[in-house]
Amino acid sequence: MESRLRVQGHPIQPMLVTFPFGLFVSATVFDLADVAGGPVFLGEVGYWTAIAALVAAGLAGAAGMVELWDVRPGPHRRTMVMFNMVNAGMAALFVLACLIRADAPQRGATGMLLVTELVALVVGAVGVGLGARLVRQFDAGHRERAGFDTLDGVPAGSTVEILRSTP
Repeated sequence: MESRLRVQGHPIQPMLVTFPFGLFVSATVFDLADVAGGPVFLGEVGYWTAIAALVAAGLAGAAGMVELWDVRPGPHRRTMVMFNMVNAGMAALFVLACLIRADAPQRGATGMLLVTELVALVVGAVGVGLGARLVRQFDAGHRERAGFDTLDGVPAGSTVEILRSTP
């Protein structure tokens, strides 16, 4: 995957997608606790967690569009397009759930709303699988040496030399 947005040589968009997915899972857990009879505030926490996830999904989607711009036609591009579409579908289901709850006085969850969120998470799980495929496709062409010796580009043993030279 060729990309303009990189962190130490790795594309940033697959990293960014973990934030909205984790927040969507957290929102669903809060809503499940609310529907199961937990304290009333859990529904509102679930709502605002879903809103934060939508903001993070917007940022990840923007990064995905920038990365998609640079990917050549072929299997990588098809996987990337599907990855972005699936993640947009998950976000769209959560947008629907948030719009339904926006006018509720306590923004609590209902059983049907919870089902919508669970369907969105299943769609998101497909996106996780596509993201893993993208990472494997990237790694197939870019094997790097890994370990403590390569952290921050500091060669092995240089830390010891620095410590010896300080008074």
